[in-house]
Amino acid sequence: MSLDKQPLVSVMTPVYNGEDFLAECIESVLNQTYQNFEYIIVNNCSKDRSLQIAQEYAKKDARIKIHDNEKFVGVIDNHNTAFNLMSPNAKYCKMVSADDYIFPDCIAKMVELAEANPSIGFVGTYQLSGDIVRWQGFMYPTIVFPGRELGRRFFLEEQIFVSGQPILGFGTPSSLLYRADLVRDSKEFYPNASPHSDTSACYRYLRQCDFGFIYEILSFERTHAATQSTRSAQMNRYSSATLNDLIEYGSYYLEPDELKQRIQETLTDYHRFLAGSYVERFNDKDFWNYHEGCLKELGYPLKRFDLFKAAVSTAAANPGRAIGKIWRNIFPKTEKYAAAAPPRARAAH
Repeated sequence: MSLDKQPLVSVMTPVYNGEDFLAECIESVLNQTYQNFEYIIVNNCSKDRSLQIAQEYAKKDARIKIHDNEKFVGVIDNHNTAFNLMSPNAKYCKMVSADDYIFPDCIAKMVELAEANPSIGFVGTYQLSGDIVRWQGFMYPTIVFPGRELGRRFFLEEQIFVSGQPILGFGTPSSLLYRADLVRDSKEFYPNASPHSDTSACYRYLRQCDFGFIYEILSFERTHAATQSTRSAQMNRYSSATLNDLIEYGSYYLEPDELKQRIQETLTDYHRFLAGSYVERFNDKDFWNYHEGCLKELGYPLKRFDLFKAAVSTAAANPGRAIGKIWRNIFPKTEKYAAAAPPRARAAH
C-alpha cells in the first residue's frame, strides 16, 4: 500500500518510570514498514528519564508528540488520556506498552486485514510473552470472527493459563489494533479501573463489530516483576475481572440461564482459589483487601464460610484431615467454631 493511500494510524505509548525499555519500544514503532502514523507518548509524571528519552526521539522524528501529565493518574486513566489525544483524522489506533515492542510488519499487516474487512473493529495477533506464545485458540484459516460469537465463546470457555498468564483471549493492548471510531465513542474507551479493562472494552464493543486475527507473532510482551501482567498473576486479578465482565456484558452474549450459571461457576472457582491461598497468604493484607473489596463491589461480599465450602468441595485425599486443617486456619483458636466443625473435621484435629 503506497504512503498516499495509507490511512492514518495513531500509535500510543503511556509510560511511567519506563526508562529501562522505553527506547527499545520507541525504536520498534519508528522501524515499522508502515509509515503513515502519528506517535503519542504520554508521560505519567515519571521520576526517571522517561520524559527525556521521549523528548530526544521527538527532536529526531516529527511524528512523535509528547504529552506530559500535570498530575499522576492511574494506569487505565493514563491509557484513556492517550486515546483522547488521538488525531481526528486517524482511522485506526494502536497501543504499544512501554515495556513491549512490535515487530516491523506489525502495523502494516494489521491495517491490511482491517482495510480488507470493514466490519472488523479489532485486529489481534499472536504475541510472544517472555517465551510463551499467547492468544491461541483461533480457528485457522478463518481470519474474521463475528464479534458476538467470539464474545460468547470466550465467556463460555474455560481459561487456560501458562506460567500464570492466560493464553486464550482477545489479546493485550500491544497485540491489538482498534478501529478509531470505536475509541472515539467514549472518553473512557477502557471502561473501568481494572488492569484488564482492555478486555472489557472488547466485550463492550464486539456486540457491534467483528474481530480479525492474524496468525503471526507481531508483538513482544516483556515479563518482569513490575509489569501489570505479572502483578495480575501474583494477585490473581483475572478472577475479579472475569466476574465483572460477566456481570457487565454477559447479557449481550449469553442467555439468562447461561449467564447465571457462568457467574456461579466463576464465583465458585474464585472462592476455591481464595480458599487455597488462605494458609499461605493469611497475613497478606493487600491481597485480602483487594479480593474482599472486589467481591463486595461486585455484589458478592466474601464470607469465611464461603472459603470453607470451597475448600470442602475440592478436598481430595484424606478429606477429613484436609477439612479439619482448613477449618482451623479459617477459624483459628475459636472454641465456638471448633465445636461447630463437622465431626470428621474435629476427629482429624
